[in-house]
Amino acid sequence: MTDKTPKRRAGRGAASRAGDQRVLRIIAGKHRGRRLRFPPLDSIRPTPDRVRETTFNWLQGRMDGARCLDLFAGSGILGLEALSRGAAQVSFVESNRGAATAIQSVLIEWRETGATVIARDALEVLRQTAATSLGGPFEVVFLDPPFDGGLLGCVAAALEHGDWLAAQAYIYLEHRAREPLPDLPENWRPLKSGRAGEVEYHLWARRAADEESQGDSVK
Repeated sequence: MTDKTPKRRAGRGAASRAGDQRVLRIIAGKHRGRRLRFPPLDSIRPTPDRVRETTFNWLQGRMDGARCLDLFAGSGILGLEALSRGAAQVSFVESNRGAATAIQSVLIEWRETGATVIARDALEVLRQTAATSLGGPFEVVFLDPPFDGGLLGCVAAALEHGDWLAAQAYIYLEHRAREPLPDLPENWRPLKSGRAGEVEYHLWARRAADEESQGDSVK
């Protein structure tokens, strides 16, 4: 299947190179220090080490046993870091078959059985697939769509209305710096945010629409 996803620029410092491949490392957890190689695809923009470290510090105490969904997974580094830090399950969704195959190879090498790789368009999966078939609803979602595709708002809506999210879920998302966030579901609350170069990254908390917000906080 040809990848029709708009290209994402590779972030500086996101990965080192080894020959014709890029190399990323796991920061913490049972796979700490392990390196993974993935194809040098222009469509892949790996989340840099320092951003990942900040993100998982925000999620500290919430990864153990969590069910996670890594949308637009790219190199898969966010979901793989989640597995290393104790997530019980991660479903990776990535439309580029080369990237999806690379993620699957890492999972096999690391003997990780609590993971699934879906080589399909993320929005198509959200709209056409039952969340339970992929292990949902999910407690943590990594949402890093192509910046030029205008996908963030519609993907967020599909997550909210398709029973993909647990009653109390955390959503990590990235977007281009200096561009406003699209409208997100009303029951999502911003918790943390940061910036690295041309990328802004955020952590949001979701509560079920029929629940009263109780002021989630991440320290």
